[in-house]
Amino acid sequence: MFFLLIGMLLLIQNIYLCIYKICVIMKKTIFIIICLIFPTLTYAQADSTFFKGIIENEEYQVWIDMDFYTNNVQVEGQEDVFGNVPGFFGAKRDNRKWIITDAEVNGTKAKISIINDYGSEDLTATLTYEKDGSYVLKQEQGSTIKIAVNRKWVKIPSKLVFRKKEKGSN
Repeated sequence: MFFLLIGMLLLIQNIYLCIYKICVIMKKTIFIIICLIFPTLTYAQADSTFFKGIIENEEYQVWIDMDFYTNNVQVEGQEDVFGNVPGFFGAKRDNRKWIITDAEVNGTKAKISIINDYGSEDLTATLTYEKDGSYVLKQEQGSTIKIAVNRKWVKIPSKLVFRKKEKGSN
């Protein structure tokens, strides 16, 4: 009888240890899952502002006004013609605009289609948000973006770096 009692106590102790180990493993597993999921949730929240606002390139004196999430940007002076669009490319020294007609956002990259305001030239490009806070516009296929400066055409480079426009700056 004594040995039976000791055997039952050892069995209960083994069951207790197994349950304890399972609980410890489950706690660790839940903690690891939370640690893996949390950063992806915070990244997804920040994503909704990458492609919204005004970015500019001071060297060429050009800017992009964009909202690729709601497509509700109006081209200055041409609201009746184009209505709401994902955005447009403008220049301080030229009042012609290049209209962004389509924008497909995938994380920190946006694939965009652009036409000039006459509709005679078009191109596809990629706008990428970089880790340093800059944006890189890379013209891929089609025409080259051109602006008029002192009555001469100036080609915009196929790869151009933009920065977020500071509030209050012109």
